Amino acid sequence: MFATPEQLSTANKANVDMMLTFANTAFASAERLAALNLNTARQMLEDSFGNAKALMSVKDPRELVALQSAMAQPALDKAIAYSRGLYEIASQTQGVLGKLIEGQVSEINSNVASALDKAAKNAPAGADVAFAAVKSAIAATNSAFDKMNQAAKQAAEITEANVAAAANATFKAMKAA
Repeated sequence: MFATPEQLSTANKANVDMMLTFANTAFASAERLAALNLNTARQMLEDSFGNAKALMSVKDPRELVALQSAMAQPALDKAIAYSRGLYEIASQTQGVLGKLIEGQVSEINSNVASALDKAAKNAPAGADVAFAAVKSAIAATNSAFDKMNQAAKQAAEITEANVAAAANATFKAMKAA
């Protein structure tokens, strides 16, 4: 029932590898977010100066109204693209981290089940009822975890569909205007 040094070493190595994967995922997401923010800020600065130049060349009120209308659509398109970029980064990061956590939970469950089986073999007579109760509790917990995980995935899919629908509706409304 006791872990050997090799088992401990293997478990520690697996934990370090998982933490490294978590850290790399977090850093990659932070890099993508920083790049998105920097590119957006650069584009906004360029657009602002271009718009200021265009506004300074306006000669009459009608031209001003037309120019403002022309400036609104590209700004909205860029805001929608930025929102989609943010959502994509968050969604992909959540997916990778979710899979890592699912893998860890699965491994922990198999290790606990294996340890229970070993303990049951060495347990005194009559202890099988207690082990069956523990196994039943673990199975119920796993089932609850699976259901929560499925609910979270469905919520993420619904949110993604709602974000896409809202972006498309906004885009269509701006085109119609």
